Formats: sequence, C-alpha cells, structure tokens
Amino acid sequence: MAASTRPQVLALYRAMLKESGKFSSYSYRTFAIRKIRDTFRENKNMLNPEGIQVLMDKASENLEIIRRQVLIGHLYEAKKLVVESKELH
Repeated sequence: MAASTRPQVLALYRAMLKESGKFSSYSYRTFAIRKIRDTFRENKNMLNPEGIQVLMDKASENLEIIRRQVLIGHLYEAKKLVVESKELH
C-alpha cells in the first residue's frame, strides 16, 4: 500500500466504524461493525494500487449507504432490545 494511500484507507475505516455506531438497531450496528472490520482485515495485505483504489471506491459507496440507512433508521426507531438496556436486573 502506498504511503499516501494508507492514511486515506485508515480515515475511511474510522469513518465507516463511526457512522455504523450510529445505527439505532443493535443488530444492524453489530453486523455493520463486524463486517467492516472483517473486510478491512481481509484486504489489509493488498499491494496492487488499482485493486486498492477499487476497494476504496466500493468502501466510499458503502459509507454513503450506511449514512442513508442510519438516517432512515432514526426516522423509524423501534424499541430497544434487552441486550441494549443499560440496567441489568
């Protein structure tokens, strides 16, 4: 990975994790975070600049999808799940 690309990849990774943490649904939130981490780990050894750019473009598109879904999720919030409650009985 080129030195100038690494900070861009890390910034995109952090942005995706941060935005995914905003999902109101526990299930969506945990799935998105796990999927992002797994996908970035899977591709961390990619050296092909063209391949890196393709993955970056796809991740940028997915970041926009996450942002839209978070917005929609906040419009139609459901009750919190038991695993999300702060008080344990």
